[in-house]
Amino acid sequence: MTSLVLASASPARLATLRSAGIEPLVAVSAVDEPAVLAAAGDVPPAEAVLLLARAKARDVAPAHPGALVLGCDSMLELDGAVLGKPADAADAADRWRAMRGRAGRLHTGHCLVDGRGGPAAPGEVGATSTTVVHFADLTDEEIAAYVATGEPLWVAGAFTIDGLGGPYVERVEGDHHGVVGLSLPLLRTLLARRGTPIHTLWA
Repeated sequence: MTSLVLASASPARLATLRSAGIEPLVAVSAVDEPAVLAAAGDVPPAEAVLLLARAKARDVAPAHPGALVLGCDSMLELDGAVLGKPADAADAADRWRAMRGRAGRLHTGHCLVDGRGGPAAPGEVGATSTTVVHFADLTDEEIAAYVATGEPLWVAGAFTIDGLGGPYVERVEGDHHGVVGLSLPLLRTLLARRGTPIHTLWA
């Protein structure tokens, strides 16, 4: 039986896979993300998240021979600027003041390393999911209350769609799973490219 390894510490990504009937192993990568991006130079956000997803999957794959290893990474793009996790509460509040009443593009890179051919011949496929996110026009009080929960500090773009931040996302254009951090339709496509129907991973 093929096993899937999630190279991420994200509870949201794990919950997304579980809700789709997949119970992955979790192995958090030790990738130095700033170093990966610095080495890549000036790349578009959609490419940057794919580079990071690939680095995470490749980092974890050698310890899990014979398995499929999935790496993911997300960034919010607003006015051409890339917003990862906020540095602190003040940064998160500033982000929300800039985002409220507007729309951003949430990019999530996915990389699947297939180790079933052995260490000498691993296969690899990857792609990026991009979804337009429309934010509600929050009041200063709402921003302060949300930031005080601590939730925005741990996620790319300083918001969630599947948690306390859900009421503040008015609508999305694209795959809402990608906003959570793992696009299930894209995962299905990547698995198919490796000859693995997604239903064969159901627990």
